[in-house]
Amino acid sequence: MPKGRIRVRLKAYDSRVIDRASQMIIDSAVRTGAKVSGPVPLPTRRHDFTVIKGPFIDKRSGDHFEMRDHNRLIDILEPTAKTIEGLSHLNLPAGVDIEIKM
Repeated sequence: MPKGRIRVRLKAYDSRVIDRASQMIIDSAVRTGAKVSGPVPLPTRRHDFTVIKGPFIDKRSGDHFEMRDHNRLIDILEPTAKTIEGLSHLNLPAGVDIEIKM
């Protein structure tokens, strides 16, 4: 029976998708009898891009785009064998990057 904690870090571009994925992970962990701490929202990183509209005539005008990286952190305390098995068989929504550390 494993002792310690499992740290789950989630990354996504859409905040609704990452919240849905974190809720699925929490429900799976609580169902197996583990204690859960989180989800803790980590700082959101913004990436700004400016693309020039045209190479010749509209050289001074551009379109502005923004991309945001949303992050969440979940700690699963006192995991059981069922908890680890449940996390490995979990189907998360598309667009969510998950990183699991034991």
